[in-house]
Amino acid sequence: MNQPLIDPTRADPAAPQPASAPAAKPDTAEVLGVPLALSDYERTMDWIDATIAAGRRATLSAAAVHLVMVAQEDEATRRAVAETSLVVPDGQPLVWALKALGHSEATRVYGPDLMAKYCERSAETGTRMYLYGGRNQGALVELALGLRRRYPGLKIVGGYSPPFRPLTDEERDWVIEDVNRSKADVVWVGTGQPKQEIWMRDMRPVLEAPMLIGVGAAFDFHAGLVPQAPAWMQDVGLEWVFRLAKEPRRLWRRYARYNPRFVAGFARQYSHTRRR
Repeated sequence: MNQPLIDPTRADPAAPQPASAPAAKPDTAEVLGVPLALSDYERTMDWIDATIAAGRRATLSAAAVHLVMVAQEDEATRRAVAETSLVVPDGQPLVWALKALGHSEATRVYGPDLMAKYCERSAETGTRMYLYGGRNQGALVELALGLRRRYPGLKIVGGYSPPFRPLTDEERDWVIEDVNRSKADVVWVGTGQPKQEIWMRDMRPVLEAPMLIGVGAAFDFHAGLVPQAPAWMQDVGLEWVFRLAKEPRRLWRRYARYNPRFVAGFARQYSHTRRR
């Protein structure tokens, strides 16, 4: 079993908590059956802080087109997405879909940027973070060090890079104990979609951290292992082209399968909405 990212006994139980200003859960609208938040970064982070301050337990997923489409054909993914407290549109095509359905206020909440912005805020508020994911424990340590350098004062109270296989019962029990002992407010989950959504659904009842947040490839981006697409490619919906060029073996089947299906599926939804 991998060793913990830090010694949990060093965590400071007296760390300050976020302000308890009330923040309503953002409204949502469905794209291919998945309710997507009509929100922005600030309102999403305000809701996260309010959830922590109230001592509630919730999950958040930054959904790409891939997750939406896998949910169409895989029952476990569909259940996990349905039980996620808030799903934000990570992919630009999902924002375009929401706008086409008449939700002009829809904006992208990109998982890596959400993580970065919330780390910046948390360096001031004292929100405590646990990192679950990464390619290996070495990469996870590099991620933690990089985040601490970028956001001085950030409280990362633990971390674990799971194996690519399912956890054994012993490993699962260790993770539960480690997360709960860390007293984390937020567990960032970066194991890829839909694996992370299913993990959050299964672990939500036994983890005491108020927020579990799935951010997909954000760990690799922030650790410097994978380059991000230029902003202009993200804005015009071509991020997938950039990522395909960088990781063709891993991603070509995904994009060849799901991108055309998303276009066709949304065309049917849009046509049905127009007729109504």
